[in-house]
Amino acid sequence: MTTSDRRLLHAHGKLLQEAFGFTVTSRCIPDQPSGVHDQASLEAAAPKVVQLAREMAGDADALIISCASDPGLAETRAAVDIPVIGAGSAAAAAALTFGGRIGVLGLGAHVPGPISATLGERMLLIDGAGRVETPDAFLMPAGIFDALAAAHMLVEAGADVIVQASTGLSSIGMAEVLRGRLGVPVVDAVTAAGSMLVSAVAVRELQRA
Repeated sequence: MTTSDRRLLHAHGKLLQEAFGFTVTSRCIPDQPSGVHDQASLEAAAPKVVQLAREMAGDADALIISCASDPGLAETRAAVDIPVIGAGSAAAAAALTFGGRIGVLGLGAHVPGPISATLGERMLLIDGAGRVETPDAFLMPAGIFDALAAAHMLVEAGADVIVQASTGLSSIGMAEVLRGRLGVPVVDAVTAAGSMLVSAVAVRELQRA
């Protein structure tokens, strides 16, 4: 999501630094203040992500695409020689490690492709839940309240675990709030990407040894 707000820009990096001790440099793609929220915005974002990754790769040990739709993930992996993790793919993989139905909490009825493709029949959605249509809406009180209400509805409908299908929820620390309220595991996409990155780097080091 394009932003000039330094606190918002570094929110995901702060999560990763606190959880894993990473040194994080965060940069945002240009001209998408509402982030990635539909097919058109996904297609617009992908080449920007690849270009930004090329610019950053020389000074990084790994890259995280901090968006649940994983824009440009395959192309970025082909363009650079360091591990690249997509937050959406990582979140879905982490959610699958839990048993039962996986409730998807994100932007209205939109589910990012990497998440829906991975979860398959274990995915649980609530029709008509939530009015949040773009990631930046989670920064507003109405978006926060809608996310809370939708999460409760998912649990009431039988979700055994919640996966946050928008990294806009990571920006506001929603996972910790939901864990305290719902009593079920809640997978945050950004920290899931961090966990996968730890494993990817470890495997790479073993291959080099």
